[in-house]
Amino acid sequence: MLRHIVMIKFTERNTVETTALQLKAMLMDLTITINSLIKMEVGLNVNTKASAYDLVLTADFENEEGLDAYRIHPEHIKVLDFLKTNMEKATVVDYCV
Repeated sequence: MLRHIVMIKFTERNTVETTALQLKAMLMDLTITINSLIKMEVGLNVNTKASAYDLVLTADFENEEGLDAYRIHPEHIKVLDFLKTNMEKATVVDYCV
């Protein structure tokens, strides 16, 4: 199994909660539309330190091909388009479980 973890920090600090909730809903919808996505968990950060990220997602796939299918899926591309205007930075880790 392959685990995909992404931490996201949003650009607009005044609307972090609203943006995080909107992104979480979009991400959770992917569990319905993307067959290669086995499981996804999305968490909203409660840490108020400046170095903290705002949202984390953990997604499980059977293999790298499943992750690749997720990355190019049209519904995932919509999420990436949303992030282009709302994301300051992201950190990604993919590893075998």
